[in-house]
Amino acid sequence: MKSEMKSVKRLGMMIGLVALAGAGGAWAVRAADPQPIYRVAGDAVVGQAALRGAIDPLFDDSAMGDTRALIVMRDGDVIAERYAPGFGPDTRLMSWSIAKSVTAVLVGLMVADGRLALDMPVPVAAWSQPGDPRGKITLRQLLQMTSGLDHVEDGDPQPAGDTVRMLFTDGAQDMGGFAESKPLAHTPGTVFSYSTGSSVILADLMARMLTNSSDPDTRRRAMQAFIDGRLKAPGKLPSLTPEYDAAGTMIGGSIMHMTARDYGRFGELLRRQGRGPAGHQILPEKWVDFMRTPSTRNAAYGAHLWLNRASEDSALMPGLAPASLFGCVGHNGQYILVSPSQRLTVVRIGMSPRKEQRAAVRGALAKLVGLFPG
Repeated sequence: MKSEMKSVKRLGMMIGLVALAGAGGAWAVRAADPQPIYRVAGDAVVGQAALRGAIDPLFDDSAMGDTRALIVMRDGDVIAERYAPGFGPDTRLMSWSIAKSVTAVLVGLMVADGRLALDMPVPVAAWSQPGDPRGKITLRQLLQMTSGLDHVEDGDPQPAGDTVRMLFTDGAQDMGGFAESKPLAHTPGTVFSYSTGSSVILADLMARMLTNSSDPDTRRRAMQAFIDGRLKAPGKLPSLTPEYDAAGTMIGGSIMHMTARDYGRFGELLRRQGRGPAGHQILPEKWVDFMRTPSTRNAAYGAHLWLNRASEDSALMPGLAPASLFGCVGHNGQYILVSPSQRLTVVRIGMSPRKEQRAAVRGALAKLVGLFPG
């Protein structure tokens, strides 16, 4: 949303800017430009020249906006990597809605544990009064953005949108309470309506499954221990850093931090059907299948995951990349693209605030993906 750009200035201190240099081993470093880092593996299935030709426009063409980091992984190995000045492999880059896919994975772990069930009504105190139609909202509907809650993702004129209010103004102290207080705009399950509020409700729900305490520090510690033990450590995502609101609720719809490489490893977790780098099953395969199953209300959306299907709401590149491709998508042109048929994961983190810039980025990423055999 447009108004998130204004918020970026206020949140600037969240993003560490670390400039790194140097490379070795199988990496071929462009000698004429040792900084910023730009390297391509010499044994890539696609030639170095072709890879550079597809990567360069994403950084050098102003029509793309500003690309800060790009990672190409094949079979789990980084075969190309480039950063803008001031960014590097150790820079934690803040996500916007890419965080939603991380939240969905955490929800899947709780479903696997038996703490939550997909098609049971979600236990929310504000919806528990007899006759409240919100009491019928299910976990599936929150994940597929069909809860029916009256959440306005973007406001016009800004900053009227509920997401901005929830993240930065009157809802920021208790984001879960703000999102859960919304009335129904539609019967649950009938209409697709993209909502960061749904992700925050899921985050609040997870905290309540982990502790009965309303103390913010207790909620935060309980959630963080779950993340560390079930995803961060086994998934080898050492930089994964979520943010929490004043009530101790993880901001499940945005504002998580990872390095570009860890965003890539998260994509690989999904590409490998829930198996971690060591081959262990971290997340059930059936849950990844569910995340990739199109919603009945939007063929281009699964469960907190975008699918490469034709739809008026599509956020990917249908017709320009394999239909099996799926992705985690964040505001202003953040992408983790996963193409199972090509054994490929591509990460692009940057700032492309205009619609035409994001369209150009998607086109360039489609060309990059298209270099690889299916």
